[in-house]
Amino acid sequence: MSTATYTLPELPYDYSALEPVISGEIIELHHDKHHAGYVKGANDTLEQLAEARDKDQWGAINGLEKNLAFHLSGHILHTIYWQNMTGDGGGEPLEKDGTGELADAIAESFGSFAKFKAQLSKAAATTQGSGWGVLAYEPVTGRLIVEQVYDHQGNVGQGSVPILVFDAWEHAFYLQYRNQKVDFVEAMWRVVNWQDVAARYTAAKERAHNLLLAP
Repeated sequence: MSTATYTLPELPYDYSALEPVISGEIIELHHDKHHAGYVKGANDTLEQLAEARDKDQWGAINGLEKNLAFHLSGHILHTIYWQNMTGDGGGEPLEKDGTGELADAIAESFGSFAKFKAQLSKAAATTQGSGWGVLAYEPVTGRLIVEQVYDHQGNVGQGSVPILVFDAWEHAFYLQYRNQKVDFVEAMWRVVNWQDVAARYTAAKERAHNLLLAP
């Protein structure tokens, strides 16, 4: 019996919807090939873990657990990434757009939107090799933090909830921006869907009590 659990989500827009910031060719390859690969990898690893349990054979457990974390985190981050962008995005969260609560949280956590933008941009652009820049809700203090995620799953505060993610893997930009990761990150701000980010912030705050620090 298959233990396949994860499915590739459909894009919320056409491949060309984010042009000229991200070409339709990149979006198609990124979603249909790379994201699909993480989904398959997560499902395949679940099946391999089920086989290990059935046979009580644990010689490959370290590699399997690492693979599950890698593919599952890739699936989750990409699922957020597609929703975080829109062809009508950009600017910054504002009270008049219904995202004032997020704007206030950013100002409180980072000092200003400009300071936050600089930190997330640097975090995304300076990842060593492949990685992500992430704005996350940190449930212990209720503040927003920026995380620099190596591959898909490193350098993350346990329990933090990603609400805005910048993909800094080369497959996210190389066909269009070549090796100019900094230029890609700067362009990304033109397609940020602040309505989506604000909704994720609200949901993260409401669910913060789910992090059980003590019985």
